[in-house]
Amino acid sequence: QRRSLAPSQLAKRKAGDEDEEEEEEDWRPPTGRKRQKAAAEAESGECYRSPFRKPLAPLTNRPHCLDSSQHEAFIRSILSKPFKVPIPNYKGPLGLRSLGVKRAGVRGPLHDPFEEGALVLYEPPVLSAHDQLKIDKDKVPVHVVVDPVLSRVLRPHQREGVKFLWDCVTSRRIPGSHGCIMADEMGLGKTLQCITLMWTLLRQSPDCKPEIEKAVVVSPSSLVRNWYNEVEKWLGGRIQPLAIDGGSKEEIDRKLAGFMNQHGRRVPSPILIISYETFRLHAEVLQKGTVGLVICDEGHRLKNSENQTYQALNSLNTPRRVLISGTPIQNDLLEYFSLVHFVNSGILGTAQEFKRHFEMPILKGRDADASEAERHKGEERLKELISIVNRCLIRRTSDILSKYLPVKIEQVVCCRLTPLQTELYKNFLKQAKPVEELKEGKISVSSLSSITSLKKLCNHPALIYDKCVEEEEGFIGALGLFPSGYSTKSVEPQLSGKMLVLDYILAVTKSTSNDKVVLVSNYTQTLDLFEKLCRSRRYLYVRLDGTMSIKKRAKIVERFNSPSSPEFIFMLSSKAGGCGLNLIGANRLVMFDPDWNPANDEQAMARVWRDGQKKMCYIYRLLSTGTIEEKIFQRQTHKKALSSCVVDEEQDVERHFSLGELKELFTLNETTTSDTHDKIKCRRCVNGHQVRPPPEGSDCTSDLSQWQHCADRRGLQDPVLRAAWDAAVTFTFHHHSHEEQRGIP
Repeated sequence: QRRSLAPSQLAKRKAGDEDEEEEEEDWRPPTGRKRQKAAAEAESGECYRSPFRKPLAPLTNRPHCLDSSQHEAFIRSILSKPFKVPIPNYKGPLGLRSLGVKRAGVRGPLHDPFEEGALVLYEPPVLSAHDQLKIDKDKVPVHVVVDPVLSRVLRPHQREGVKFLWDCVTSRRIPGSHGCIMADEMGLGKTLQCITLMWTLLRQSPDCKPEIEKAVVVSPSSLVRNWYNEVEKWLGGRIQPLAIDGGSKEEIDRKLAGFMNQHGRRVPSPILIISYETFRLHAEVLQKGTVGLVICDEGHRLKNSENQTYQALNSLNTPRRVLISGTPIQNDLLEYFSLVHFVNSGILGTAQEFKRHFEMPILKGRDADASEAERHKGEERLKELISIVNRCLIRRTSDILSKYLPVKIEQVVCCRLTPLQTELYKNFLKQAKPVEELKEGKISVSSLSSITSLKKLCNHPALIYDKCVEEEEGFIGALGLFPSGYSTKSVEPQLSGKMLVLDYILAVTKSTSNDKVVLVSNYTQTLDLFEKLCRSRRYLYVRLDGTMSIKKRAKIVERFNSPSSPEFIFMLSSKAGGCGLNLIGANRLVMFDPDWNPANDEQAMARVWRDGQKKMCYIYRLLSTGTIEEKIFQRQTHKKALSSCVVDEEQDVERHFSLGELKELFTLNETTTSDTHDKIKCRRCVNGHQVRPPPEGSDCTSDLSQWQHCADRRGLQDPVLRAAWDAAVTFTFHHHSHEEQRGIP
């Protein structure tokens, strides 16, 4: 048995083993020099270290290598290893910049200005070698280059527009002025151009820092969600806009205050999208701070400098202002002044100075009794005005789109009144006697009411049925003209010429193609009739008018544009949402009634022929032959451009109509195929048929130069209209058609 050699144990054994009978032998290790020495030490008691344990090396804090050159080489080998980003499959730049370390060397642009297809908005001046030595390296201007993500999708006219906008808002076109008017026609991509401008200003400038911190987009309520979607579409999540399209007053105020309190190089939500109504109600919150840029979509709303919306926007603390309008006012000088004064205050002087220097001489020069000197002075002042305004206004027409979009065929269809409509129309003119009232030399409220009644009658007799029941002025005894058992609960298309044409257009389109149709009217009562017609024909439809909430509008537009959506018809009130909507899901549009304001018709008709449209587009403008509707249409197309004086409401008729012109409104021409064509005296046609193109220099056709053909049934290119003609619907194709018409069966 192995015994312990510990001193305490050895002492105990010596004391206890004296009396034992048999003493155990002490353990002796094998002989050897080291073991003998260890045994001797154990016997002497001087050292009790185990013979199998090696002595430990002494510990110190000194480095293993004390040679300075070797140490320096060791440290350099550690630092020379490149930093490895701890992200799997990371392929970004390595070691080019260190966090927290200022980049040394010459400043550079955010994007490569020499890349193929780069859109350079600013190019710094070339410096000589001597100037490069003297200039401060931290103040060298750099190129401003549009983000390639956007420049790759911009068309040539859009690249030109972005350059124009940037030059204006950075005061490079007009020193001291930072505003402009984007007046491109509908469908040319004004939204994309403005998004490109905002993104560039928010990220770069010649000073190598953002030009602005925040931007505000003010638009009609129906377009707030559309702007949000467009920003998401083109910037792909690179920025998070704040869109306010509803909520309580406290919630909106809180969001607006949070937006205005954002500061710094990287603002979380640098773009605010808000409606005109919400801006006006909450302008006090937005006026507490500064905004780098404000964009006003559908800016023709600001043509009256006296309204509250104009004043609220004008008080916003921002120098850079962009006004977007696809239908700018051209001949109304006061409205022109309001728009230009909003974007560039003072460029045309004060309102009194403008009136004295521009308006009075120009109006005198255009007067029929003006002297030669007054006419010459008026022309000079008009040229001066145009030269000033054109420095901050860019205007391109939709002709550019013909390179990128499918063919658009716009057709004016004159539909003869049905016998019921004709009798009601004549009965009204006899009883109401609006012409006799006009002979007294003033326009009464009843005259304006007569205009509305006649327009509704042209749409469908059902719209004036209640007046017939109540026997209002002009409709006394008219109830007996309606068919026996007539009820307004169901629509009867055969009682209205235009409704009969519409019914056939929809039926042929539905049965022969997968096209979708947009129906536009100025009256919600007419939309009600459309609904009844769709229910009776089992057409799936959606409807957008003033009663629909903003959020719901955006959803139904998005759903309708989806190729998989089953809806066949989109009903649109031109008063509620005709501006700015993108309805490329449809390629046929029917303007059921004309508007006094030609801009409203143009806006509504541009809803389908826009970027993203893949099909040929058909626009049908329905007019009742020989009625007040043709007079309205003539006013829109006449070369003297009374149509350019935009009339917002029918109450403004007095401003632009003489008494003689108003008297003509209250007449009915039963014998004509197209009153418009008769008045123009088209020389393209012989015996009611077009046989040759218009004579060169012919004044009689210049008013209708935008209409390329006078088409009878043989000239119809659209199979839908050709089939409708065969359905015994009496109408003329285009506003100057000449085919002899046939009666309603």
